[in-house]
Amino acid sequence: MPELPEVEVVRRGLLPHTVGRTITEVEVLDPRIIRRQVGGADRLRGGLEGSSLTALVRRGKFLWWRLADEDGAELGEALMGHLGMSGQLRVRTPGPSPEQILPPESEGPAPDPLRHRRLTLHLDDGGAIDLIDQRLFGGIWTSELVPGADASPAGAGSPDALIPTDAAKIARDVLDPAADLPAIARRLRTRRAAIKTLLLSQDLVSGIGNIYADEALWAARARFDTPGAALSQRRTHTILRETAAVMERALQAGGTSFDELYVNVDGRSGYFARSLNVYGRAGYPCTRCGTTIVRERFMNRSSHFCPICQRKR
Repeated sequence: MPELPEVEVVRRGLLPHTVGRTITEVEVLDPRIIRRQVGGADRLRGGLEGSSLTALVRRGKFLWWRLADEDGAELGEALMGHLGMSGQLRVRTPGPSPEQILPPESEGPAPDPLRHRRLTLHLDDGGAIDLIDQRLFGGIWTSELVPGADASPAGAGSPDALIPTDAAKIARDVLDPAADLPAIARRLRTRRAAIKTLLLSQDLVSGIGNIYADEALWAARARFDTPGAALSQRRTHTILRETAAVMERALQAGGTSFDELYVNVDGRSGYFARSLNVYGRAGYPCTRCGTTIVRERFMNRSSHFCPICQRKR
């Protein structure tokens, strides 16, 4: 699943192609991709066609565009998007239709842009945004904007504290300037659940998935199944700081791509996978101490760790 760095790379890629543009047509090819839309396809088209896309905002793994009418007045709604497991938002500049675009060659389970195109937003400059999703866990829908819990901007790219109702319970992420990392650390320490479970929960801190949780815990020398309540404030704060550091490095590399299920808006893969220390490296030596990296089942997924650097305490 795309995590914070991958979604932020997509947001930055979409910005110059969408903000300031008007939606001329909403093409729904598979209604399952708008299953969260109240009122279905007719409501989505009625709310979007003729509307302008203003700010493009991200909090955690969620993206949304602010919507305005033809006079530039805010509509009080946002167009939300979530990439799920395999979603891609691909920019199509004026030119070839999707039927003329050949799917990329790949040994992995890459989405076919012909078969897996689920929805297209046609824009007033002749371009388009295609939502391609092989597994259909992602989606797009509109959501009312409401005041946030504090006066700080709602997320990366937001002009104010207004946030969609469907994202209002999502916590701030570690790269958000308004995130209070010491306070988040204190909240993590009140829970008896495993620290990795807490990092993935999205209601305490958002944007972290399996890849960056494993990488951050390795960097902080903390084992994935250590209860939050068993960690000191200093150690918990270190985990959060290491999470922010690894995500910043991943952003510089364009995110992490293991196959073509995650690509940027122009079809390019990220290359942070070359810099991973533990995730996906079971059986290889730890880059810090040389011990063989171990993979264990955890929460219906895998955890990768070094048994020496991340000893059970």
